[in-house]
Amino acid sequence: MEPAEGVPPVVADAEALAVAAAALAGGSGPVAVDTERASGYRYSQRAYLIQLRRAGAGTVLVDPIALRGHVEPLVEALADTEWVLHAASQDLPCLAELNLRPAVLFDTELAGRLAGFERVALGTMVERLLGYQLEKGHGAADWSQRPLPPDWLTYAALDVELLIPLRAELERELTAQGKLDWALEEFEAVRTAGPPKPRAEPWRRTSGIHRMRNPRQLAAIRALWEARDHLAKERDIAPGRVLPDRAVVEAASTDPATEAELIKLPVFRGRAQRRLASTWAQALRTARELPKNELPDPSPTHEGPPQANRWADRDPDAAARLAAARTALNSIAEEHRLPVENLLQPDLARRVCWQPPTEADTDAVAEALRSGGARHWQIELTAAALAKALTASAPPAQ
Repeated sequence: MEPAEGVPPVVADAEALAVAAAALAGGSGPVAVDTERASGYRYSQRAYLIQLRRAGAGTVLVDPIALRGHVEPLVEALADTEWVLHAASQDLPCLAELNLRPAVLFDTELAGRLAGFERVALGTMVERLLGYQLEKGHGAADWSQRPLPPDWLTYAALDVELLIPLRAELERELTAQGKLDWALEEFEAVRTAGPPKPRAEPWRRTSGIHRMRNPRQLAAIRALWEARDHLAKERDIAPGRVLPDRAVVEAASTDPATEAELIKLPVFRGRAQRRLASTWAQALRTARELPKNELPDPSPTHEGPPQANRWADRDPDAAARLAAARTALNSIAEEHRLPVENLLQPDLARRVCWQPPTEADTDAVAEALRSGGARHWQIELTAAALAKALTASAPPAQ
């Protein structure tokens, strides 16, 4: 219900930060780390609170907003320490914005997956391995608001309260299963992963766009999406709070010719949307007047292989290879009590099946996997089975 030592005051000035950093530097063992963001409320993914805990130092709550991002003493205090995070890939980018980067990483969520646990939420694993139930409830809150309510701070402190003991139990479990080396490879891959490549056409992820096949309607969605994104970024508001996806799709499908027609649509009737009506109407007008050769393709070509459900028509032999590969990978994953997506990245498996090496032997497949980012342990487990799967071919047509 609350941290054993109580909830510490939030570090919000340089003097308090220096004291906290000195305490952390003087502690021992790994450092539990977590952040709170304002996803769904803000455009940015910055950290609005940083939680840390280390033996000998206790729990530290840091407000990077009050500190204007100047957390240099923390950077120095945490250098060369092992960080323990749960679902680290969610927190590392916003920490890197503050120049906070782990020298060594242990990811408790990823460790749970590799250990074969079906449910790997923090609270679930803490209860299973440590016997405690964690008070939860504020993970989806707007952490950009100030002051932060006391019960939110209790929740935030509890998120790091038991990470270090959880890490110890998971290490024992992985060692017993012979998977610790696999986990260490995975943690290092997460630690050193760069930022994901930006999507070529992010507007195509608008919810409900799958119902639109008309290029002019797609152009309207794109124009509205871009106008919304500009406003959201400028105001640091989550795009969906500027204009919901369903409103974007409805406006694109009905294509109101005037502002007066636009504000008759359900979402656009609200006061906030009426103030922005000229912006949305201009976006629709731009799409309406776009030359045909500048309209978006309703069936764009994607980098890499096509969707798997189209393989049988496009390349029956490739479809046979993929089916054989999936069977082999599922069998290996089941044998080792692993989620198949952790055994080998599904996209990499598809790429190898769609365009296999010229000589599809174990060594060539291993090299293809290595080039695609697979780790040593994954290659050892899967290369031979995949090489065999790549010899599969479609049955002759009747």
